[in-house]
Amino acid sequence: MSEIHSKKKALGRGLSALLDNTETENPQKEISGEYTAEYIAQVRIEQIEPNPFQPRAHFDENELRELADSIEEHGIIQPLTLRKIGHNKFQLISGERRLKASKLVGLSQVPAYIRLANDEQMLEMALVENIQREDLNPLEIAISFQRLLEECRIKQEDLSQKVGKDRSTISNYIRLLKLPSEIQVAVRDNLISMGHARAIINVPDEQSQLMILKKILEKKSSVRDVEEMVRNLGKKKTSIPQNNALPAKYEKAKLSLHDKLRSKIDFKINRKGAGAIIIEFKSSEDFDRIISKLDA
Repeated sequence: MSEIHSKKKALGRGLSALLDNTETENPQKEISGEYTAEYIAQVRIEQIEPNPFQPRAHFDENELRELADSIEEHGIIQPLTLRKIGHNKFQLISGERRLKASKLVGLSQVPAYIRLANDEQMLEMALVENIQREDLNPLEIAISFQRLLEECRIKQEDLSQKVGKDRSTISNYIRLLKLPSEIQVAVRDNLISMGHARAIINVPDEQSQLMILKKILEKKSSVRDVEEMVRNLGKKKTSIPQNNALPAKYEKAKLSLHDKLRSKIDFKINRKGAGAIIIEFKSSEDFDRIISKLDA
């Protein structure tokens, strides 16, 4: 019972608990060169210097604000990666958007992986070993895969061999990181499964994704239920009426017939140009009136 309570408490601390290891967590220990690839530390923002090699010069303000709102509500899902460059001094390797958004929210510290300048091999070994753990949730595995690809510059086919999983499986995990933060949190907290998340990924817009998440949580929907929701959503979108504007000559004829017969006129035309003229009548007497006008 105490173990379950402890796990819930760790999740309740927010996203800084991701990939945390209770054996290495020591609040008394100073952040120093002792910390290597497998550690997550809470680092004060003023101790972090920007990456001078950051190729991206512009960050969309609206996107940053949205990310800031998400961080304010859910915390930071993916810890930043920092390089230690001195005593209590760190340089950002990845996560500049997360750092900027954290500053907007007014956070004083952020969760980060601490790396040494020459520990790339150690990082790779730690992450590969981490993926083999049976207690990781899908989001934690996805983050580890992403770090191996981006930070260790491993090709996906080589990664497949290192971790013993096919490339499609790795891709499916990494796609989880493109989902809205609310859904990532639900995966992290085991409120929904990998199967649920994979079905939601196929929905193109975020609003619909979040709507499906809400239904899953409210109705305890199975993966099969969610797959059916996604299929039905696709059918609704494809059934939206297209622009059926008639060519000018048909519109002109339609107006002329309406003026003559004083009835609603419609045309049905297929792609080959064949079709039908539909004349609406409201009663037997109205039908006789229309026929008499056509005979005139």
